[in-house]
Amino acid sequence: MIRFYSTFAKTFQSDHCFRIGSLIESCKSMQEIKQTHAQLITTALISHPVLANKLLKLVAFASLSYAHKLFDRIPQPDLFIYNTMIKAHSLSPDSCRDSLVVFRLLTRDTGIFPNRYSFVFSFSACGNGLCVQEGEQVRVHSMKFGLENNVFVVNALIGMYGKWGLVEEGRKVFEWAVDKDLYSWNTMIAACVGSGDMSQAKELFDGMQEQDVVSWSTIIAGYVQVGCFMEALDFFHKMLRVGPKPNEYTLVSALAACSNLVALDQGKWIHVYIGRSEIKMNERLLASIIDMYAKCGEIESASRVFCEHNVKRRVWPWNAMIGGFATHGKPNEAINVFEQMKVEKVSPNKVTFIALLNACSHGYMIEEGKLYFRLMVSDYGINPEIEHYGCMVDLLSRAGLLKEAEDMISSMPMAPDVAIWGALLNACRIYKDMERGYRIGRIIKEMDPNHIGCHVLLGNIYSTSGRWNEARMLREKNEISSDRKKIPGCSSIELKGVFHQFLVGDRSHPQSRELYSFLDEMTTKLKIAGYVPELGELLLDIDDEEDKETALSVHSEKLAIAFGLMNTAPGTPIRIVKNLRVCGDCHQATKFISKVYDRVIIVRDRTRYHHFKDGICSCKDYW
Repeated sequence: MIRFYSTFAKTFQSDHCFRIGSLIESCKSMQEIKQTHAQLITTALISHPVLANKLLKLVAFASLSYAHKLFDRIPQPDLFIYNTMIKAHSLSPDSCRDSLVVFRLLTRDTGIFPNRYSFVFSFSACGNGLCVQEGEQVRVHSMKFGLENNVFVVNALIGMYGKWGLVEEGRKVFEWAVDKDLYSWNTMIAACVGSGDMSQAKELFDGMQEQDVVSWSTIIAGYVQVGCFMEALDFFHKMLRVGPKPNEYTLVSALAACSNLVALDQGKWIHVYIGRSEIKMNERLLASIIDMYAKCGEIESASRVFCEHNVKRRVWPWNAMIGGFATHGKPNEAINVFEQMKVEKVSPNKVTFIALLNACSHGYMIEEGKLYFRLMVSDYGINPEIEHYGCMVDLLSRAGLLKEAEDMISSMPMAPDVAIWGALLNACRIYKDMERGYRIGRIIKEMDPNHIGCHVLLGNIYSTSGRWNEARMLREKNEISSDRKKIPGCSSIELKGVFHQFLVGDRSHPQSRELYSFLDEMTTKLKIAGYVPELGELLLDIDDEEDKETALSVHSEKLAIAFGLMNTAPGTPIRIVKNLRVCGDCHQATKFISKVYDRVIIVRDRTRYHHFKDGICSCKDYW
């Protein structure tokens, strides 16, 4: 009889544990978690290690503070429970040090030996929290417990050094490791990519016996990160030929490369490839497709893709669409998308407001910009960061409200950077406020004596006001005192998958002779149509008027447009990318070119898109 009751009790307890375990797994809210926790307490099952660990795992990723209260009341937590707490804290930079507190409790006070997961989660915490000294101490503990050569621990250690930017230390761990798996190689490559060392990353990639989709995707993302967009696309094409099938992460990077190169044909091909390969469309991938079309000048295609997909639960596609409308000078459309976000109950983030403020800036919507800047704090609890203040200074500066822009800089809660002062300095040049420009130029030079952009803008102000000697002295001083050179004006155009790049006065292209002959003919036609060169845009001291016109006629965007006219069929749109802000003369000339040659010309400069058609630009001469 005693044996019967003992067996019955065990069976009952086992069934009850199973039921409570299933109940824990079904919890969907903190209220349900608390109710289940109460049942564990009333049934004395809170000390059951499996059930306690299940509940703790669920709570730890819902409320760390509640998880700690639960953890402190478990009579004898086992290793799995300690590891759960270490892992939960390791995921957030704000609580990484708490992860190490739990690790110390485990190693000092319990008599329980940590296992490989204890160290993996602890190294992750040290990496995420940039806890260098603590990380080295945890590494010593891994040696003490004989786990320094465990492949999981080695991989976590490499990842930790990578997050710290100590790539050489990570490489030493990698080289000394007794066992390495594919994850070891990928982690080491990711560390190199994170530091921008693509040479070492590529060397490691080439040394792998086999590469998986993560290996390929990391290299492609790395090339995009360092601005080597052609190399990223070349690697992507190689992956299609000899590598594994790309996944959504690979395609996000490939689309980013297309966006930056304005490689519309290749971007369209990737879009079609996604559909044919039945790759799952997520919010990140959708945002990348929208961004690609927008940055390639196809804002209508971007809008169509945005409207066709329902994968817009998160903020990224909305940000891409608002940002696309902003750079294309369509502020009303950008605001409409934002208003639709509110209807769909999608919470905006700081990037949303950067895009929205940019839209107001490009659309001369001063009051709207001020309104959204206030609403960001009052309605959404997003404190303005330096990027938001930069947008507001840009908005006010573009509108000629230079004093108001300077007052905003003075009222910022953080120190303004050179870029913010530079936006105001450029506006001083445009609106010919020389006195303010000289004063702001001195401020920037005090902040960064070798800042090349400041010297160029200040030199432009001197040139615009006819102070040629001071402009010349500033250029000479800059050449002597600074190793940094002014970024030359550069324009590029894609034809049949090949990119053609032109610098000002460039004669290196194989078609240079025909190009300059066409350019002379084009200039003559433009003048007949009424084009008059804006010689005030010339920032060099040249006396002869004809020489001034010649200097303006060989700007890089004019060369790229002329090349496009020569090599494309009549009626074909021409798309070019300029690395700097398009100058007033080139802007005026392009309006005439669009009318004389009956072409749509899309120019992406450093700040926005210009759509030229029938002698009119979409920016309405406000850029």
